[in-house]
Amino acid sequence: MTDKPTVLSLLRLPGRLDVEQVATLLGFAVHDIPVLVRKGALHPLGKPRHNAQKWFAAVEIESYSHDKNWLSKATLIISKHWAVNNKSRDPAEDYVAAPGGQHKADGMAS
Repeated sequence: MTDKPTVLSLLRLPGRLDVEQVATLLGFAVHDIPVLVRKGALHPLGKPRHNAQKWFAAVEIESYSHDKNWLSKATLIISKHWAVNNKSRDPAEDYVAAPGGQHKADGMAS
C-alpha cells in the first residue's frame, strides 16, 4: 500500500496525471488507457516513447470526464477492442478439465 493520496481525495488536481489517475477520473480500467491512447482518444503530454511513462493534462482529462459524447466514444472504442481480442481467443481456453474428465466453463459444470 502506498502513502500516495488517491486522485479523488485531492482538493485540487495536479497539472499532470499519470495513467492510474486518468483511469480513476474517467472510470476506466488502467489497462484501457493505452488502448485509448493508441486509438487517438487520449493524448499524452509531450511525445513519449511507446514504453515511457505517460502523463496527461489534468484540465483535458477533467473536461473529458464531463463530456458525455467523449465518454460514449471512448466506451465504444474499449468495447470494440475487447470484442476483437476475445473473438480471436481460443474458446478451449475457457474450459477447465474437472475431476473425472468432465469440463467446466467459467467455474460452472456443463
